[in-house]
Amino acid sequence: MLYNIKYEILKNKVNNKIFKYDLILFKNFIIDFDKMIKIKTPLNDDDILNLKLNDKLLISGTIYTGRDTVLPKLVDLLERKVKLDINIQGSGIMHTAVSDAGIATTSSNKKEIESSIGPLSKHGIKVHIGKGALSDKTKRELEKYNSTYLVSPPVAALLTDCIIKKECVMFEEEGIEGCFKLQVKDLPAVVTIVNGKSIY
Repeated sequence: MLYNIKYEILKNKVNNKIFKYDLILFKNFIIDFDKMIKIKTPLNDDDILNLKLNDKLLISGTIYTGRDTVLPKLVDLLERKVKLDINIQGSGIMHTAVSDAGIATTSSNKKEIESSIGPLSKHGIKVHIGKGALSDKTKRELEKYNSTYLVSPPVAALLTDCIIKKECVMFEEEGIEGCFKLQVKDLPAVVTIVNGKSIY
């Protein structure tokens, strides 16, 4: 099965270094579901060590969501060793809100989001799914805690179709930007930072 992604970026975004690598990744991107690497959460260190830059993945299992407001709150709870009702060990975080219209990642290099990547990796998150280039500091943190950063295709309909079940499990007061638990099947993404290497 093939899925041909027609990736259009606004003209004023093309020359922005934050997005230009995402453009390269998906401009002529064809998802061949029969040839992509399938992974399932929870993931362990060996799963991450076996990944390479530009690997095209299909992710199944449980992932969580969070954006600017929720992720710093989640980090704060973890750093204070507050017991959570969710198990993030070996799981993933997708930088998105969850609405009736679906899901689509926001820019991961926003200060509130990017600053959470290292601490969340330290506490067990193995996969961060977003878009945009990350700093050298964050790359080092991902390597230190053996986690990876993936970019998902910018096609909300495709990503939304991968959701089997969704439930807001933390920070319900934030509405669609709360922390949702998603059960996903074959969510596509490309490896952009892993094992000390980066496309950025």
